[in-house]
Amino acid sequence: QVQLVESGGGLVQPGGSLRLSCAASGSIFSIYAMGWYRQAPGKQRELVATITSGGTTNYAASVKGRFTISRDNAKNTVYLQMNGLKPEDTAVYYCHTDSVLTARGAYDDWWGEGLQVTVSS
Repeated sequence: QVQLVESGGGLVQPGGSLRLSCAASGSIFSIYAMGWYRQAPGKQRELVATITSGGTTNYAASVKGRFTISRDNAKNTVYLQMNGLKPEDTAVYYCHTDSVLTARGAYDDWWGEGLQVTVSS
């Protein structure tokens, strides 16, 4: 099994910044991809950013240039630096892992509990 511990959410003013982190645990040998998705009220969950173990990144068009995703493979942790936040960024942000190899088995599409990010003045 995989456990994901998320932190860094909260309330921020428009134009401000937040840094989200997500640490994975569970006798993990490797994680191919880690990333963040979000779901705003009345909308479906959408991809925000992903990063592979090799450092390849993928961003939603709406956040490219403002958000930066990174990871520490030794710590099995992914980060999302969010700058220039806008009210439309308000959502619950979910950490996601793909193709996690553990001592117990391999796991796809493992999700965190979610973090509330609110951008408001």
